[in-house]
Amino acid sequence: MPASSTDPRTWSTHKDAAASSAGVGLGFVLSDEDDIVCVDLDHCLNPLTGQLAPWASAIVRDAGTTYVEVSPSGDGLHIWGYATIRQGRRIRRPDGTAVEIYGTGRYIAMTGRRHGSSPSILADLSAVVSKFTA
Repeated sequence: MPASSTDPRTWSTHKDAAASSAGVGLGFVLSDEDDIVCVDLDHCLNPLTGQLAPWASAIVRDAGTTYVEVSPSGDGLHIWGYATIRQGRRIRRPDGTAVEIYGTGRYIAMTGRRHGSSPSILADLSAVVSKFTA
């Protein structure tokens, strides 16, 4: 059955979820069980050229060596790492784009489309999160 982002009884392992045809695809549930966060950068990537907007490039650089993937839209990025944030935030940029930061109670669709040469490890994103939530 499809999972609920707030009901751990509906969650499963990656292996089981990948074998299932329920729901709309694979994703990760952010919860209070760990300090994994996702920084979601909307409309920052040209899907034809792979060119990253300068504002997003700075955030990716500040995130350091951590897993970054192209979002399902094809024109955004999900930056994954560790930090403490209990309430999601959506920060609207002056140009209309947005940065969203989530740490709990949220399902994030995953594509597995790694951005550039990002590694398959998670880094501490506390400094990046603090910049946006201060």
